[in-house]
Amino acid sequence: MEPIVQISLDLTTIEEALLTAQLAIRAGVDWLEAGTPLIIAEGMNGVRALRQRFPNVPIVADLKTMDGGYLEAQMMAQAGATHVVVMARAHEETVRCVVKAGLDYNVKVMGDNLACPDMVAGARYLEDMGCDYVIHHIGYDERRGIAARGKGMPSPLDQLHQVVAAVNVPVQAVGGLTLEQAIRAPEYGAPLVVLGAPLTIDADAFKVASGDLEESLRLICEKVHAYGDIATEART
Repeated sequence: MEPIVQISLDLTTIEEALLTAQLAIRAGVDWLEAGTPLIIAEGMNGVRALRQRFPNVPIVADLKTMDGGYLEAQMMAQAGATHVVVMARAHEETVRCVVKAGLDYNVKVMGDNLACPDMVAGARYLEDMGCDYVIHHIGYDERRGIAARGKGMPSPLDQLHQVVAAVNVPVQAVGGLTLEQAIRAPEYGAPLVVLGAPLTIDADAFKVASGDLEESLRLICEKVHAYGDIATEART
């Protein structure tokens, strides 16, 4: 598939999310994400505001569903989301419910393997359960906690080749990547490039990072889109 650039709007107000989304779309970003902080702060109103302002842009609602799968996916779809996120560590019935809601409401399901004891097996499980995409995710607290104890900073790139090889669905790598690493994700066979905290959003304050964000996003989009069609490895 052609590479996709997604911006995670990990912000806490609709106003700032809309302003950031507007410049991101001008810069060439393909998908918008109503990030978890935005959904916590503004609920489905944040998703609705993005859909109203950007009627034809794919919107990922990153609620990180752990329970109540059908209802949460239904609410996000009705608010205007085209993609919803369910966690691999949820009960398998929850994953089934989200996948069922995805079929019923014509939204794609992104399965997130955050905190799986075996990240590769977690990715394979999500595909087997019917998820349309896999998010290979090293969490915010996990990264910071491990680094604070002097054990190094874990990265999704550590196992990205293995995750991509384990599944046939598109993969997205998330968690503590530098801009350079995020841009190179398609080289691993992961065509979905996400930009958010701490890449374009201040990871501590959850506000837009300083500098010329629009120009930076434009350069990033040009580099990512230049990869062309990304051939992922076949699952074995």
